[in-house]
Amino acid sequence: MPYGFLDALTGSEVVKAQMEHGSRHIYENSRSDRTFDRFRESEATFIEARDSFYIASTAETGWPYVQHRGGPKGFLKVLDDRTLAFPDFRGNRQYITLGNSRVDNRVALILMDYANRARLKILATLEARDLEGDPALAEILALPGYRGIPERAMVLNLKSFDWNCPQHITPRFTSDEVADAMASINEQFAQLQTENRSLKAELAALKPSGEMI
Repeated sequence: MPYGFLDALTGSEVVKAQMEHGSRHIYENSRSDRTFDRFRESEATFIEARDSFYIASTAETGWPYVQHRGGPKGFLKVLDDRTLAFPDFRGNRQYITLGNSRVDNRVALILMDYANRARLKILATLEARDLEGDPALAEILALPGYRGIPERAMVLNLKSFDWNCPQHITPRFTSDEVADAMASINEQFAQLQTENRSLKAELAALKPSGEMI
């Protein structure tokens, strides 16, 4: 089966560039039994752990447009092995991605896990849905307590995906990840402080009255 992700992106000039730089054989050889048109459990777990992603669309003017989308972990939902959805929160109200999708609904996503130096790339078509007209989907995308105001649902129908190698991904950590990593260190430090106070008290009890510790 063809390697769908690169097939969708590889035109004649890309092939020419690969041949010029001696890498064409690598991608020809990768066209075997690899399939990237359905999310597996590993992709679903990765996707639902993200608190942001980047989405690219193409404007009527021909310019590509990349937008950052963020929310609480899990705001990007895996509906099934070929469908994702997320709430479109009110922002600066430019509606560029929404408008672009009405002309060309093909989009590309990049999902980053900087801490583990992992990157998932997704090609999909984008469909905007009215939340009031789809209460079942609205319930799935609901994020009680989150400050964002969803204006609509964005549904992504998978074309293909691919994983990137970790090369050149600089590890970065969120405040929650740092707090989790520091939790055991803080616990050990608190325990040492308690032990230190206890030892001081025991030593003070052994010293003759009036001596300094």
